[in-house]
Amino acid sequence: MSEPLRLLRDSFPGRPSFGSAVSDAILHRVAAGELPATLRLHRPGRELAFSKQDRAASGFARALDAARAAGFEPVLRLAGGRAAAFHEGTLALAYATPARYPQRTTRQRFELVAGVIADALRDLGVDARVGEVPGEYCPGAWSVNARGRVKLAGIGQRLIAGGAHAGVVVVAAGSALLREALEPVYAALALEWDPRTAGAIEDELPGITLGDVEEALLAQLGRRFELEPAALDPATLARARELEAGHRL
Repeated sequence: MSEPLRLLRDSFPGRPSFGSAVSDAILHRVAAGELPATLRLHRPGRELAFSKQDRAASGFARALDAARAAGFEPVLRLAGGRAAAFHEGTLALAYATPARYPQRTTRQRFELVAGVIADALRDLGVDARVGEVPGEYCPGAWSVNARGRVKLAGIGQRLIAGGAHAGVVVVAAGSALLREALEPVYAALALEWDPRTAGAIEDELPGITLGDVEEALLAQLGRRFELEPAALDPATLARARELEAGHRL
């Protein structure tokens, strides 16, 4: 029998810092044993998600200004890595799971999440592969790319006592918008990257919709888990309100 997985679809596109705080609240409640393993699949608004490493960079203030000038609200992300952009052509996944020794299962989570995304994109007809594309933004060994040439999805993790969070951005459409947002931000942070490596599923499959990508992801998740649709509960929302200020930049 498949392992049960609580599935949330709540989105907060007009309030990015709260959306990040919701995932943070879920992680902490899952780690504390107050909630079972939970996955959010949601549609974000325009936000530029910075890491703590970005915040320590000398050009961080300029990067914040660049993000706002491009129409993207800066937020502090849960996972590590470097700056990543979300917009209305992207999908976000936040997978929180209990783990007594989370550092021991980091690779398994990467394999699981990257496998779900890559298999979903292959189902749609993309030549999807797992691995870093040289010159990609927010580089990572578990990025999902097309043809080994352009990044389509990035994955990062955060580990805390008792649990782990895997955060994902999947770019369905709007690769030009993604590049326009990231180019000045990465310049401010003095990070080298090749904008040509930032792609979208729509570039590979003209006419594909955000809904098509959502359905493919849900189908792959359904093959691995017994999905249990749920809604955000009052306790999680209250915790998110407490945490929101920490994600606002």
